[in-house]
Amino acid sequence: MPIKLIAAALIFAFTGSSQAQTPPGKGGSVPKPLVKPQTDNGDTLGRTVFQALLGDIALQRGNVSIAVSAWSDLAQRTRDPKVLARATEVAAIARQYDLALELNKWWLEVEPASLRAQQVHSALLASANRLDELAPQLAAALAGDPANLPANLLHLNRLLARHEDKKAVLNLVETLATPYDNIPEAHFATGQAAAVAGDPLRARTEFDKALALRPDWEIAALARAQNQARQSNESAIAGLKDFVDRYPQAGDARLALARLLLAEKNTAEARKHFDRLIEDYPNNPEVIYPVAMLALQNGDLAKGRGQLEKLLQTTFPDKSALHYFLGQIEEEDKKIPAALEHYRQVTPGEHYIPARSRSAKILLTQGRNDEARQLIDTTRTANDQERRQLILAESQLLREFGRHDEAYALLKKVLLAAPDDIDLLYEAALTAERRGDTNGLERHLKHLLKRKPDHAHALNALGYSLAERNTRLDEAQNYLTQALALAPEDPFIMDSMGWLLFRQGKLQQALSALEAAYKIRPDPEIAAHLGEVLWALQRHDEARAILQNAAASNPDNEVLAGTIKKLLP
Repeated sequence: MPIKLIAAALIFAFTGSSQAQTPPGKGGSVPKPLVKPQTDNGDTLGRTVFQALLGDIALQRGNVSIAVSAWSDLAQRTRDPKVLARATEVAAIARQYDLALELNKWWLEVEPASLRAQQVHSALLASANRLDELAPQLAAALAGDPANLPANLLHLNRLLARHEDKKAVLNLVETLATPYDNIPEAHFATGQAAAVAGDPLRARTEFDKALALRPDWEIAALARAQNQARQSNESAIAGLKDFVDRYPQAGDARLALARLLLAEKNTAEARKHFDRLIEDYPNNPEVIYPVAMLALQNGDLAKGRGQLEKLLQTTFPDKSALHYFLGQIEEEDKKIPAALEHYRQVTPGEHYIPARSRSAKILLTQGRNDEARQLIDTTRTANDQERRQLILAESQLLREFGRHDEAYALLKKVLLAAPDDIDLLYEAALTAERRGDTNGLERHLKHLLKRKPDHAHALNALGYSLAERNTRLDEAQNYLTQALALAPEDPFIMDSMGWLLFRQGKLQQALSALEAAYKIRPDPEIAAHLGEVLWALQRHDEARAILQNAAASNPDNEVLAGTIKKLLP
């Protein structure tokens, strides 16, 4: 008989024999025996196997009430400790905690010394939110097992994790931990409970006490830092820095410190710690990946490539990301076949559409237009977000290669179906500008800003467009002031403001803004604006040096070329 038919027959047989019974519900009592206890007539083993199989099949098929009835009946008939343990587990799965506790009580009667039965009893009381009953039992369990006291203290918060009243949990943990004031795990457990209960000051105090008793305890240092970071990264960084200074081999603490430093954009200090980590843990993917990313961020392509290639040989889960970044490195080094091969190995996910887009761009650059178009056309998308990414990629490619009308037509068609899509509106605005359609630019950006008033790049694009056309400069200043408030260190917004100040005749202010922007990002268009302001200030030699240096690295930039042609004919 096929297995599905066997399962159905078993369940039918059981339900047919129990029609007069009501399956136990939450808080229900143990059901009466479905089969009256009998003396062993040789068939006891068969009935036991039958009901055990029935209970597990019913549970697998989602028939929880049948599973509970089968196992609880079997437990009551046999009083076998293994059966009682399984019946208790099944009742707990069904969240019938009163029933599970009664079954567990029988289990403890049969095996009073069973540590597992005692632990299950505590877990059931916690799941049933019966903390008053749980407190004396846990206190006795802690006192009765001195050999495992530290581990049991650390287990308290996991045991109570499902209880919704986190302050009640904190009070309970504090009560249980108080007799063990000289044990660091007691303070750690209280600190954990305080952190979850939303009391960071109490958590900090308890973690500090744990570390005072056990100064080299890395887990406590990490917990304290995590608690501090909820209020201030700066405080967490200070604590971790002090810890790794005293315990240089604390790799997890150093890794947490390096990540926090990155979050605070302190890349120089973060890099020092990552360099130490890569020495100590040269094959750890969690270390190799950020080291590679930092190297790429600092323009060290050789180091970045080496670390990413090493990462490919590890268990790092996102191999597509590695191939994508390696493709970018090879593309930067003009190793086009290698770049295309890496991009080809990027599978659907976060980097899939960007990899296909970069491949298409390379093909277009090589004059392989049909292959580029085919690559875009055959790219499969899994959802609306990926379809939008693909459309944006295609329009950007068309725009980059001067096919502005085609790009704009594509975007207009898609906007008919999604008129409020922020990314599509922004791309349509930039494409309209390339077509010389300033009305289209303003229309799309103003529509976007109605949907998302804090879109810094849209505010910047609108303000810069007005400044570039030397019109409605007060309006441009309003847009750019808002943009800078949202992103004060964005070099392109700083550049726009500098260009606006130049248009307003505020040359010294314009120079300060553009020099600051160029220091952050030596972009060719920022160089063009800076050169023009320096020229207007009669600092011709400086202007010439800036423009010529930028042109050497960016010979094809149209804005820079136009400025050089105007100032240095």
